[in-house]
Amino acid sequence: MNSNPDDADDHELAATRTGWAEDRTLLANERTFAGWMRTGMACVALALGMKAVFGAFEPTWVAKIGASIFIGVALFIFWSAQQRSCEAHRRFTENDVAAQPTSRMTFTAALLAVGAVITGIILWML
Repeated sequence: MNSNPDDADDHELAATRTGWAEDRTLLANERTFAGWMRTGMACVALALGMKAVFGAFEPTWVAKIGASIFIGVALFIFWSAQQRSCEAHRRFTENDVAAQPTSRMTFTAALLAVGAVITGIILWML
C-alpha cells in the first residue's frame, strides 16, 4: 500500500478547516445568545412603555397584565436562550477560540431575569 504525502497534507488541511468552522460556529452561537438577550430586554422595554402609555388607563390592572405578559415573555426568552446556548456550547470539543464559559451565559441570563422580575414588581406597585 502506497502512502502518498499529499494525502496526509489533505487530511491535516481538512482537520484545520473543520476546527476553524467549529470556531466560527461557536462564535455565532455567542452572537445568537446576545441577540436573544437583546430581544428579551426589548420585551422588558415594551412592558415599561405600555405602563407609560397606558398609565392613565382604567382599570389599571388591564395595562399591568399586558405589561406582565411581556415580562413573562422576556423571562422565557432569557431562559430558553441560556439553555440552547449552553447546550450548543457543550457540543464543541476543541477550539482555538477562547469561548465564553457557560457559567457566564447562565449568570447573564439570570441577572437579566432578576431585573425583569423586579421591573414587573415595580410596574404592579405604581
